Amino acid sequence: MSIWQYADWITPIDPVNRITLGEGNTPLVKSRSIGPSAGLTNLYFKLEGTNPTGSFKDRFAAAAVSHMLQTGASEIIATSSGNTGASLAAYAAAAGITASIAIVETAPIGKLSQMLAYGASIYKVERFGLDPEVDKRVFQALKKMGRQPGRALQVSGYVFSPEGMSGVETVGFELAEQLPEVKHVFLQAGGGGLCVATARGFAKLVKHGRLDRSPAVHCVQPEGNDTIATPLREGHERARNVECTSKISGLQVSSVVDGHLAIEACRPTGGTGHIVTDDAIWHIQERLAREEGLFVEPAAAVALTGALQAAERGEITADAPIVCLLTGIGFKDPAAVERMNRNVECPTFDLARLESQAGIN
Repeated sequence: MSIWQYADWITPIDPVNRITLGEGNTPLVKSRSIGPSAGLTNLYFKLEGTNPTGSFKDRFAAAAVSHMLQTGASEIIATSSGNTGASLAAYAAAAGITASIAIVETAPIGKLSQMLAYGASIYKVERFGLDPEVDKRVFQALKKMGRQPGRALQVSGYVFSPEGMSGVETVGFELAEQLPEVKHVFLQAGGGGLCVATARGFAKLVKHGRLDRSPAVHCVQPEGNDTIATPLREGHERARNVECTSKISGLQVSSVVDGHLAIEACRPTGGTGHIVTDDAIWHIQERLAREEGLFVEPAAAVALTGALQAAERGEITADAPIVCLLTGIGFKDPAAVERMNRNVECPTFDLARLESQAGIN
């Protein structure tokens, strides 16, 4: 099983060109602790960290690289804050093509190591992801490179790579099958593409009579990267560039990218924007590990942080079926794990002490 079970619903690719590593069909599990403690009786988590490279971006990479094979392109030109690069590097290796990836300077070592392990060529760009002017110039340069023969620009946003992003729409298709009664879906946003794709996935199902109505699709962002959430909440039509101050890796996207499209896609569903602090995100990352047994990177804790905030504000009802997308596995960001364990001791015992602890004389 893979995203290609929905081949008729996403970008058309001949079967011979479809690349898969088994992405998609990720588990949906009900909260055992955090939901009940917040009074939410139907809170669910979709575990995107179970994808082949550990994040939902594998859905994008599978469709994007398959489209490249369909069109005869043999070199990926890409930019990434980490997960997109890891996914593209893996699927490029599987397809026998090359990948050159410009990454944000702050990309965690876990994601960087993945990209290098798959054989991609990696370039760090100073201030990329933090300064909207730098972002603009990076994208301009990559667009020019991507237009060269045999190359294709792959950035996980509809404004750059709509064929690849159609693969992410399968999130909506799967949720409609796993929990047809879902009322709210909370998603993290950097550039906003995940919000657009999920909302479009639900919209396709409604249009074709496979779903009665779309759930409310909510956009959650760190307050230091508020390009979409506040404009969506306040009724504006357009997202905005910001000077990014958030430390949450993977969401350091200071430019709009798919922000305008995210507002356009989420608002008709009844969804809104939610801003959360970095400290709150790190706290929820820790709670997911210690109360639910779910090991995620900080960006993957953003959706739940927003959902809990919405519950505190009375914006969602206690019994509403709610899904939070946990977008990436915890191994992606070792520094964040060290932060989580900073006050945890791991003592070394000699054998005599161990035997004493066990009551062995």
